[in-house]
Amino acid sequence: MNSRPDSAGSVSGRALSLASAHGSAARCAALCAVSTAATAAGLLLPALLGHTLDLLLNRAPAARWVAGCAGLVLLLALLDGCAGVLTGLCDAQATAGLRRRLTGHVLALGPRAGARFGAGDLVARLVGNAAQAGTAPGALAALLAALAGPVGGVVALGLLDPWLAAVFLAGAPVLALLLRAFARDTSACVAEYQRVQGRIAGALAEAVGGFRTIRAAGAEDRETDRILGPLPELSRAGHRMWRVQGRAAAQAVTVAPLLNLGVLAVAGLLLARHRLSVGDVLAASRYAVLATGIGALVGQLAALGRARAAAGRLAEVLAEPAPGHGTGGLPPGNGLLQLRAVTARRGGRTVLDGVDLTVPGGTTLAVVGRSGAGKSLLAQLAGRLADPDAGEVLLDGVPLRGLAHAELRRAVAYAFERPALPGTTIEDTIAFGLTAATPDAVRAAARRAHADDFVRRLPDGYATRTAEAPRSGGESQRLGLARAFAHGGRLLILDDALSSLDTVTEHRITETLLTADTDRTRLLIAHRAATAARADRVAWLDSGRVRAVATHQELWREAEYRAVFGDAEGATSDLGAATGSGTEARD
Repeated sequence: MNSRPDSAGSVSGRALSLASAHGSAARCAALCAVSTAATAAGLLLPALLGHTLDLLLNRAPAARWVAGCAGLVLLLALLDGCAGVLTGLCDAQATAGLRRRLTGHVLALGPRAGARFGAGDLVARLVGNAAQAGTAPGALAALLAALAGPVGGVVALGLLDPWLAAVFLAGAPVLALLLRAFARDTSACVAEYQRVQGRIAGALAEAVGGFRTIRAAGAEDRETDRILGPLPELSRAGHRMWRVQGRAAAQAVTVAPLLNLGVLAVAGLLLARHRLSVGDVLAASRYAVLATGIGALVGQLAALGRARAAAGRLAEVLAEPAPGHGTGGLPPGNGLLQLRAVTARRGGRTVLDGVDLTVPGGTTLAVVGRSGAGKSLLAQLAGRLADPDAGEVLLDGVPLRGLAHAELRRAVAYAFERPALPGTTIEDTIAFGLTAATPDAVRAAARRAHADDFVRRLPDGYATRTAEAPRSGGESQRLGLARAFAHGGRLLILDDALSSLDTVTEHRITETLLTADTDRTRLLIAHRAATAARADRVAWLDSGRVRAVATHQELWREAEYRAVFGDAEGATSDLGAATGSGTEARD
């Protein structure tokens, strides 16, 4: 078995933030360079202003220095503008990369992602949290620039006079402790805020999916209360965030002015002793402001904390291991399908228990059973939309886990009871797959699925936008069948894909479907006796096990088998099975 393990399990929020920065490395590097240049210009400006002031006080020529100050101010404005543009570009590129990665992983996880996190919460993470996490590169670059300002300010104070730097450094540990506590508290409350947001989004998605039931029950107000129930928690988390930030700002307002006053007091003494000039005192006052720039640091730390918390929520999804794929291919064959001691559990319950089943290549097998017997899960396992907890599934003698992804998806085609119909137009929808089907193949498949007539009646035929095409449930099923027919393969799996068709259309499609085709195996999940009666063989699932494999006519002698389909359909199917043509006559 040559499966590749998924590496997402080792992903952390910090690693994901770094990965998002790596994805836009060139722009992040340019942003760092521009931010650094802006910080350097900001550090140069006080010295230049101080020297210009000294020249003016001494009545020395200072025109060039005044022009230099003006030019430096313009350069700072230009660099700030460039930094803003680059920040937006970095954020957008990082967000796009995170969304692409998360979407691919969620699709690889399949239904397990929705069961683990909930559809609404996944959407909240993909849309809101990915956008927040995508700001990490820009926030990190801005934080580095914000840190460079205080560090550069302290160095500049030391160059003016060591006593100025010493006064500031005496109170620096207090500032460091404030920043550390702020960063810790911010991460905790932001994570809680985003978690509650996800709960609200999940409840809203559930309600939208079941809106007809809610409206029919007249329970709109009750559902509104349920969806918005976590709002008080959200409010508390939001207020806590603002309290943390407000407390940090208040503490900074208390400490920073004291340090500034200390630096200015020492600068005044040094001026009185003629160790500093008036211009040096001006520069020292500006450098003291830069050195105590905790306000900028608080803002950047808050932004980085929000980004890191959002990245942590994305990392939770990426930590779920996705199924790996091998690198093997398939030998020549016609779709021999084998399930060997297959056991599958869902929600702590064993749905399939030690199933052994062989479907000879080129034949049609109908799988029947009561609701909950495991039919749809067996269909998922047969084409590796899911993996068994024990046992293995083989196609033409090759374990599905060992097949390359492209090889597997080319070999297996699916049609479902409620097919999703992605694609811009009807033609796109039918052609949708690993490799797009040609226009001729699309139309041929639509004819086989008896969808061509109603498609041609649409306003723009095959060019009609799928979202705007009026269609019934049966017509949607026919489009799903056409898509399966268009992509060929040696194994066709129909998970109750004929259930919404009228009896005449079902009969016609079944006749087309079951026409002798030795190059393709067909696995039908059947809920109608008429469908099972037309298959070569029937596998009867009962409580997660294969109770029998035989023809429909042979199994029909069992009262429990007849009960699977219900009395009403059983009577008509009994007539069809007995006469061999009763179903056709009834249709």
